[in-house]
Amino acid sequence: MSPAQGHLYLQLCAPLGIFYLNIWERGKMKKKLLVYVPIILAIILADMLTKGALLYAITGTVPVYGAAWEIVPVPYLMWHVFDWFNIVFTWNPGASFSMLRSVGEFAPILIVIATGFIIGFIGYYLFMRAEKYERMPLALIMGGAIGNLIDRVRFGAVVDFLDFHIGGAHWPAFNVADICICVGVALYILNWYMARRRCLASVRTKKVK
Repeated sequence: MSPAQGHLYLQLCAPLGIFYLNIWERGKMKKKLLVYVPIILAIILADMLTKGALLYAITGTVPVYGAAWEIVPVPYLMWHVFDWFNIVFTWNPGASFSMLRSVGEFAPILIVIATGFIIGFIGYYLFMRAEKYERMPLALIMGGAIGNLIDRVRFGAVVDFLDFHIGGAHWPAFNVADICICVGVALYILNWYMARRRCLASVRTKKVK
């Protein structure tokens, strides 16, 4: 990643930080922060530790910043674990599960911009408007999104290392952040469906009465 790209990323992230600081100062989300910020931070920490451990195993160091392909200049490494699971190493300049890799050199910038807006929206909704059943799923999604965003800002690409497969059919490699995002989305849909069913049942009960 070039210094110019790093400066651009900081310019994009700064307004989000200012926005959340203003909300904090107004005291509108302190209570919810006490519960959900540690969860988000724990996800980010777990994601960074697993990626950092893999980078250390390969390079002997834990790089803080630099161009992805200069840190590990190989496209793919693999360690066999089970017949259905491998630990791999690959740089992913695209989105989760290697989506958008074909966009090319502009993928990191486009994804950082999109991710920044998504994180901003999720954070605002989580801390200001979300219903109780929505908060944990949104915290999982936000933690995972920030985890991958940190990689993009530091390296211009995301470390993917979990490879599940059946025979020769491999699911695209992913990481801890991707798991949290997917679990969060699944829980959000499930919780929304259950809440909707409860609401409809309540309406029917009132009509019967």
